[in-house]
Amino acid sequence: STGVGKSYLASAIGHQACSMGYRTMYFNTAKLFTLLKTSKADGSYLKFIGKLEKQDLLILDDFGLKPLDNINRHSLMEIIEDRHGKRSTIIASQLPVEAWHDVIGEKTIADAILDRLVHSAHRVDIKGESMRKKIKNKR
Repeated sequence: STGVGKSYLASAIGHQACSMGYRTMYFNTAKLFTLLKTSKADGSYLKFIGKLEKQDLLILDDFGLKPLDNINRHSLMEIIEDRHGKRSTIIASQLPVEAWHDVIGEKTIADAILDRLVHSAHRVDIKGESMRKKIKNKR
């Protein structure tokens, strides 16, 4: 659900990781894909992907708000492939994992991405009322 604290929890984990000396990067997923496309255009893509690979923790927030196009699908596959089994990744999403195939698009790539993510993941399902609504009601 919207507003239950997914981004807050992911950010808190990222903050703690930074405090412990782990290299951490946080991205809104849509903005990350824009940066990746821009880096392809200006020739800095491999350097940027390399930087993402080296982070101890990569946080991708708001995953799945819109379907991935072919370029973003392949970029996500490259990121997940580079990090798989070596580094930690947090993906925060309003969508259940069962819906990620549709968001990713192409079945073969979706299977490859989800196989790398889901089988070694710790899932936290957060349910409840929007925290924003609760804060508004307290005012």
